Amino acid sequence: MSDLRQPPDPQSAAVGEQPALQGGEPSAGAELREEASPVGRLAATVARLREEVRAAQAEADGRALIELAKGILVERLGCGPTQASRQLTELAEQAGVTPLEFAVEVINQASRDRLSEVTSAFLAATAATDPDDAGTDDDPPDDPADGHSSAVRLRAAESGVLAAQDTQAVADSLLEHALTPLGAEAVAIWSLGADGSLTLAGSAGFASAEAGRWRHVPPGVTTVARRGLTERTGQWIRSLSETGLPSIGQHHHADGGRVAVPAEAGGRIHGVLEIAWPAPLESPLPAIVRQVEALAELCAHTLETYALHHPDGAQAPRVLPDVTELMDLADGLHDPALVLVPHLGPDGRLVDFRIHHVNSRFLDPAGRPRGVVSGALLLEAYPMAAGQSELFERVERVYATGEPFRAHRMRLTALVDDVQLAAVADINVSRHGGSVLLIWRIEDETARLASLLQHAQRLGRIGGFEENLLTGEITWNGQLFHLYGKPASEMPVPLEDLPAHAHPDDAIAIGRFLRTVLHQRRPASTAFRLQRPDGVTRHIRVVAEPVLDSSGQLYVVRGAYQDISAHHWTEVALAATRDQLAHTEQEASERNRLTLQLQHAIMPPAQAPLAVPGLDLAVRYRPAETQHLVGGDWYDAVVLPSGLVLLCVGDVAGHGIEAATSMVVLRNALRGLAVTGAGPGQLLSWLNMVAHHLTGAVTATAVCGLYDPGNHTLRWARAGHLPPVLVRGSDAATLPLVKGLLLGAVPEAVYEEHEVQLAVDDTLLMYTDGLIERRDRSVEESLAQFLTVARAVPPTLDQQLDRLLTHSRSDTDDDTCIVGIRVA
Repeated sequence: MSDLRQPPDPQSAAVGEQPALQGGEPSAGAELREEASPVGRLAATVARLREEVRAAQAEADGRALIELAKGILVERLGCGPTQASRQLTELAEQAGVTPLEFAVEVINQASRDRLSEVTSAFLAATAATDPDDAGTDDDPPDDPADGHSSAVRLRAAESGVLAAQDTQAVADSLLEHALTPLGAEAVAIWSLGADGSLTLAGSAGFASAEAGRWRHVPPGVTTVARRGLTERTGQWIRSLSETGLPSIGQHHHADGGRVAVPAEAGGRIHGVLEIAWPAPLESPLPAIVRQVEALAELCAHTLETYALHHPDGAQAPRVLPDVTELMDLADGLHDPALVLVPHLGPDGRLVDFRIHHVNSRFLDPAGRPRGVVSGALLLEAYPMAAGQSELFERVERVYATGEPFRAHRMRLTALVDDVQLAAVADINVSRHGGSVLLIWRIEDETARLASLLQHAQRLGRIGGFEENLLTGEITWNGQLFHLYGKPASEMPVPLEDLPAHAHPDDAIAIGRFLRTVLHQRRPASTAFRLQRPDGVTRHIRVVAEPVLDSSGQLYVVRGAYQDISAHHWTEVALAATRDQLAHTEQEASERNRLTLQLQHAIMPPAQAPLAVPGLDLAVRYRPAETQHLVGGDWYDAVVLPSGLVLLCVGDVAGHGIEAATSMVVLRNALRGLAVTGAGPGQLLSWLNMVAHHLTGAVTATAVCGLYDPGNHTLRWARAGHLPPVLVRGSDAATLPLVKGLLLGAVPEAVYEEHEVQLAVDDTLLMYTDGLIERRDRSVEESLAQFLTVARAVPPTLDQQLDRLLTHSRSDTDDDTCIVGIRVA
């Protein structure tokens, strides 16, 4: 290694200095004596040894660099070590430099070639397809013999990027060497800030004043560049004027095409590359798309390497927290936390995250110790994170864009195979430099019981409960078992079974309470009489509050029961006293009471079941929630002298006394007409004449059926009414829609009949529109939801009708009738 530049030999230097130290005037005797002393000799020896060590290190470093350069030549030239050494010496002599200097140049070139791999697809595509075809007519065509002229220009663009000192120089180089041959006339490089803002890091082809106006885009402002962040392939816009999106140069380049591609490297988005064309952009070739993506990745490496320039020319270095600092931060948190670092594949793209650290409060959902989880890849430790929970996609998005993700009560169904969570958690994901901090807090049993106690105290109740609708688990405290008169060893009562433990007269109030909590998802309360197994009746007030997860789905209902037996009679006395305070209040109360009594007299809420062999029959009537409005809904179920069973429901248009009296006329008329033995079509034809001529020209809808218990057949017809629903097995569907005008519309009408054969365990439902009608949905949507509820078949027909009323989502405050039969 004689050709390497070596420092002076410290030993010879020390020897050469000795004569100067030993000669001279006698006045230097003191210094000579000090040098000759043991301390002086020791200091000189230490200095000499230090210089020898430095020289040895320099020689070793030079030798290592030359050996590294030989290895690069072996890989690049495909030769042996001896030939590579000879080639290195010959090339150094031709270049007029030392072998060490030439070795350094070889190593630097090899390191830059790593960045050149980003544009390999770009160069390969343009070598086959000359992009000069997309340029202006004034551009001289490439020499056909030189198929690599485009590649040469792109190599020049790459060299310009490597030599650039800031992103402005990168933009100039890209436009001059790579984009102008493609027909583009301007380019902008945007840097993505940690807060989601966009900063114009460099531009070319745009006016200086225009670039100054677009120096900074605040977060949340939708532009072409921000749209480019949404998809990895970017946004390819035919004409900027067609989108209406603001962007740099929007007035001068309004009719031209735009491309905005995210500048991504290693799974992290550093900014956006935006390119402007003077004319509308047609569908690009796949090769052009790959070229632009390669240029965007070049910009990503530039944005990652260089800091942005301030207007005053000063550098703004990026201060990134070290992963050690992030570990210290995680250890100081009270919630479980993981520190994730990106894991790149062989192609340099993000494929996973490695769990670099877990804090002391971390609890693995699968029960594994922290040492097993720490150091593993995220998808290996939690393979289901990329499935139903979408947790991995959230982490990947945060790392790419820097925008934090927070979710309160996010549902986690599973993270590990065969370990079902069915739980919710508070999730917080944030990027810190090149790492990601993941914080999750899964509710455990202790926190759930503490929350139950807290809410029971807040609501001021005696007996608290919590019902998980996902798992079916019900939690009661000891006081609630005492209220029900049940031992703690028995099963708690589900909220939907509350009517079975209450007085029958309170069924309507309990049904409204259940609908409000379970389907309208609003807190509600009601009072009822609890009938205990020991015969004791208590007046109870129940209050419930639904709890929704992050997706808005109901998963828990919690609340409390309060014994108000001692206060009930006091409230009754106070209500009676209030009725006597003013004559107007008394008249209003009396009018409401008489209206409700009239409604019950015309249409009782229930009737005694019919004794028909092989047939279960049940009916339900729910009056309107506004009690002073007497509705026109009616039903009837009676066994005719012929042995057939008459089944019908109807709805008279309007409310009030007139609608109620017309309903009574139609209901009684149909009963009388059915004795004639006529079919349902004929009965509705006669009933239409009654409605048109004898009831003041009222209109109504109805469905009428005759069931034959002998052969299990049903003949039915409809007059503008919703068709019956047949529930068979796990399927529920409406019967075929037959023709029939509503009653009273014309003097005479013909009604089509249809016959259906029923089987054992089939259930047939007739109902009025008050069961399904909603103001914000069409009848078809409401009917589809009703069929979904009807598919669940409880053990008894009465339970099924009660369930239909409970799960009804109607919001029209109309009265409702249901007639149901089940073939036994």
